[in-house]
Amino acid sequence: MVDIDVQIPSAFDPFADVDQDLGGGAGVKEYVHIRVQQRNGRKSLTTVQGLKKELSYEKILKDLKKEFCCNGTVVQDKELGKVIQLQGDQRKNVSAFLSRAGIVKKDQIKIHGF
Repeated sequence: MVDIDVQIPSAFDPFADVDQDLGGGAGVKEYVHIRVQQRNGRKSLTTVQGLKKELSYEKILKDLKKEFCCNGTVVQDKELGKVIQLQGDQRKNVSAFLSRAGIVKKDQIKIHGF
């Protein structure tokens, strides 16, 4: 028999070099998700989730309510953490407000719905 030196390659990760460039595994972005939910008829609800935990949700909510002349609340969810809910379809307004106030960057905001 002939001795053949066989090398079996390990699992190939095509994104390994990208993760190293971004700081070694810290390449996962924290997105802020802005969604709209249809309630009944023409009524809708805008939800904002994914904000940093150290932010004051109540102060952000107070400014959002005053800016857009709508009502809202902060809801504690088991899976999602704290979620801001606003009356009406305020997706574009909330996105502009969060980026203008410097709370999150524009590229960290994901707008969902319709």
